Amino acid sequence: MIQRFADWLVYEVFSLDASTPLGVAVNFFFYDSIKIILLLFLISMLMGIINAYFPIERLKRFLVTHKLYGLDYFLAALFGGITPFCSCSSVPLFIGFVRGGIPLGVTLTFLIASPLVSEIAIAMFLGTFGIKTTLIYIVSGTVLSMIAGFILSKMRLERYLSDWVKAAQQQSNTQSQQWEAEQTPFLQRLPVIAKDALGVVKGVIWYILLGIGVGAAMHGYVPEGFFEQFLSADNWWGVPLAVVLAVPMYANPASIVPIIEVFVVKGIPLGTAIAFMMAVIGLSIPEAMMLKKVMTWRLIGIFFGVVTLLIIVSGYLFNWLL
Repeated sequence: MIQRFADWLVYEVFSLDASTPLGVAVNFFFYDSIKIILLLFLISMLMGIINAYFPIERLKRFLVTHKLYGLDYFLAALFGGITPFCSCSSVPLFIGFVRGGIPLGVTLTFLIASPLVSEIAIAMFLGTFGIKTTLIYIVSGTVLSMIAGFILSKMRLERYLSDWVKAAQQQSNTQSQQWEAEQTPFLQRLPVIAKDALGVVKGVIWYILLGIGVGAAMHGYVPEGFFEQFLSADNWWGVPLAVVLAVPMYANPASIVPIIEVFVVKGIPLGTAIAFMMAVIGLSIPEAMMLKKVMTWRLIGIFFGVVTLLIIVSGYLFNWLL
């Protein structure tokens, strides 16, 4: 429905040509802006309702005080894998988790796994590359997310969360404790939850629009065949170059898998092509801009650095196995 509205607005109301880079870019901008803003509001509402009746502080204490031997990271990666989000669409849910006080390493595992291990990509991989490649993709994406989340958790990065999210965490916990003590009815809680959710949207909307604007420009104006000319040779630096070239891009799994198939047909090694795909959907400049509201630049840099390194290792592993 959102796509139809964006098509109507851009191609009929604005009379832009769907075959031009400008038309593609503007359509992409309106579609993703509406989708992500609605998603952020609804998820913030849902997290507010959950926190009102089951304060996330309890879950936080449980995760901190119980030794789960990596199960929490696996469950975060699994939940990320079954959510049909690209990197930017995962950010609203990540913000909800962080505001609720879920341990940062676990939330970062979700943020990595959600776009990286996509059921859409899995279905398309099965039809394009077969079951062996698909299984390697699933396992490597899941393990990569868990390892990255675990490494980041050991760095004690909570101090690099933004002041905005720290204040939101405190406010959320105080409000839910007060409601619990007073046994406030749901209908009296709902307006406050909705107001808080709207406040979250207002707090990050400019970061969202700026990030999507960059992604739309990349989506509409990067010329066809631009990447093949740099990655077609089978050489040792192909994988890191693929990741570096992919980071400025922004696309969801459904749109990037057909491109990966073209890459492979044109002679790019499969591991190099998959590393490119993982970087496109798991790391992007638009995502970094959206995360700036909840993270300092230092934390964003550390997060991107660790994930980039692990994607490069994964690309070399794919080339070796396949």
